[in-house]
Amino acid sequence: MLGKSINWFFQGSGKKDHLFTFFVLFLVTLLIMIPTGFEDRIQSNSEHVLGEVVKVDNSDVQQFGIVKSGTQVLEIRILEGRFEGKEISATNNLIGKMELDKIFTPGDKALMDLSIEGNRIIFANASDHYRLNVEIILISLFALLLILLGGFTGFKALLSFVFTALMIWKILLPQFLMGTDPIYLSLAVVTVLIGVIIFLVGGLNRKGFVAFLGSFMGLLLTCILSISFAGPFNIHGAVKPFAETLLYSGFAHLDLTRIFLAGIFVASSGAVMDLAMDISSAIHEIVEHHPQISTINLFKSALTIGKTVIGTMTTTLLLAYSASYLTMLMVFMGQGIPMVNILNMNYVAAEMLHTIVGSFGLVTVAPFTALVGSVLYTRSRSL
Repeated sequence: MLGKSINWFFQGSGKKDHLFTFFVLFLVTLLIMIPTGFEDRIQSNSEHVLGEVVKVDNSDVQQFGIVKSGTQVLEIRILEGRFEGKEISATNNLIGKMELDKIFTPGDKALMDLSIEGNRIIFANASDHYRLNVEIILISLFALLLILLGGFTGFKALLSFVFTALMIWKILLPQFLMGTDPIYLSLAVVTVLIGVIIFLVGGLNRKGFVAFLGSFMGLLLTCILSISFAGPFNIHGAVKPFAETLLYSGFAHLDLTRIFLAGIFVASSGAVMDLAMDISSAIHEIVEHHPQISTINLFKSALTIGKTVIGTMTTTLLLAYSASYLTMLMVFMGQGIPMVNILNMNYVAAEMLHTIVGSFGLVTVAPFTALVGSVLYTRSRSL
């Protein structure tokens, strides 16, 4: 009975893959509908609308070197909502930080935060330049390209993309804020994600199952290593941008360090899953062409394939992580700070921990997947 059940799961794609796709569609619909639990923090007497900058008054803006501070006074024409067509005065406060400040000129589109009292606007603030239209266009082009090039597989890849985004927004982040342990929660969420993504795109078959087990083993090792090296590195989670702001926003109970550690294996999960799927697909092709290959020979072949991929994938992590801190490293170099000091700084040490521990998962996922695949493909002949 068990053998028949396993064979049913391992047999190629078909009706069960379509059923699984509809199941994921149902989960996506469910995630869209469920609240995050923080909607009550949105002010009920406020509206967010699109506006166009008609006039700008910079008389209260002061220039200090390359930064500006003070207040821009804007004349804004509201372009949507119940106040459409109305012209109002709004403010744009500059705090002297180029990464946070925004400068408006006549003709710019702005996202407006309106404070409402009855049918009257009592205060208006220009939140930022309006980018939602461009973002929608970019996302639509991405979705169209996926479907045009990938067909039904591209649609499933797009579905997995949406499911991942919703899991992060509706499950991971709200539970973090509610105080759920970040390590265990992230491991559970990532396990669900790699299962859904791999089985959705790769199919409910032996190839997908091997990739799932290899990915999970690599991520589990990454999780253990991140916890083990957190103490010796003496890194506090406040090293990440906006982390400390959380504590001052009513969430002083959060363990920022465990959130930082959870982010290590969450960030590396995509690359780990990609590598596991590559090796699993290669094992599948080897067995298709050499059905009688032994377990040992299949393991050696899979490991050889894995060796050629590991080098580029670990470099991929290094490039992805270091790119976010190029300007910081340029500042250190420009100030003539010695390399020994740079490597000892908490920001740099945090990224080293992030990169190296994540790379451990990438390196080990190759032998894990090779071992699982060689055993599963050859031993299942007797089922």
